[in-house]
Amino acid sequence: MFGISIFQIIFICIAMFLAGFIDSIAGGGGCISLPAYLLLGLPTQTAFACNKTSACIGTSVATFKYIKAKSINIKVTLISAICGIIGSNLAARLILNMDPQLFQKIIICVTPFAALFLLLKKDFGSEDNFASIPASKVWWVSILTGLILGFYDGTVGPGTGTFAIMIFASVLKFDLKTAGGNAKLLNFCTGLGSVIQYIAAGVVIWPLVALTATANIAGNYIGSSLALKKGVSFIRIMMAVAVVILLAKLGYDVFIA
Repeated sequence: MFGISIFQIIFICIAMFLAGFIDSIAGGGGCISLPAYLLLGLPTQTAFACNKTSACIGTSVATFKYIKAKSINIKVTLISAICGIIGSNLAARLILNMDPQLFQKIIICVTPFAALFLLLKKDFGSEDNFASIPASKVWWVSILTGLILGFYDGTVGPGTGTFAIMIFASVLKFDLKTAGGNAKLLNFCTGLGSVIQYIAAGVVIWPLVALTATANIAGNYIGSSLALKKGVSFIRIMMAVAVVILLAKLGYDVFIA
C-alpha cells in the first residue's frame, strides 16, 4: 500500500490505538500518532492529513460516549467548537507558510508549569463549580479557547485536548470528567476544520486511514469507557502522563530533530 510494508502498517495501527486510548482520557494522543505517521516516510503534509483524519474519526467515538453519559456541557462546548473550526481551518490553510517551531517553543515554555499545576493542586477538577462562573466570563473564555486551541491544533496539534481539559477545569471550574467530555467535542470539531481542508487538497491516503482510524476508534472506545468508569483520580493520573509525553515530544522537536 503506497510503498508501506505490512510491518509498518501494524506499527502505525498499534500507535494509533495507544494514541486514541490516551487522547480519549487526557488528550495528547497526537504526540504518539503524528511521529508514528512521519516515521512511515510519508510527505509531511500527507502525514499531517492522515493523522488528523484518522484521529478525528476516532475522537468522534469518544465524544459520543461522553455525550451519552451526559458528561459534556453542550452549550459551552459548541461555542468553543464553532470558534475552533474557524481557527483550525485557518491554520490548515496557512500551515505550509508557517514555522511550527515558533508555536512549539511557546508551548514548551508553558508545559512545565502545567505539569507543576497538576502536581501541586490536588483538588484540581474534583468538583463541578461551573454554576459559580459569571455568564460573561463563560462566553469570552469559550470563544478564546476555541479560536486559540483551534489554531494551535491546525498548526502544531499534539496536546490540544490536554490544554482544553485544563482550561475547562481550571478557568470554567468543570470537574475533570465533564472537562474531558468538553475537550473531546472541541477536539473533534477543531480536527474536522483541518480535515475539510486536507480532503479538499486531496492529500489523504484513504486505504491507510481506514485501517488506522479503526485502531484509533478502538483506543478511544476503551479509554473513554475507563475515564467515565474510574473518574477524576484516574483522569488526573493520565493527564500527568499526557503532559510528560507532550513535553518530551516538543522538546525533541525543538532541540534534537
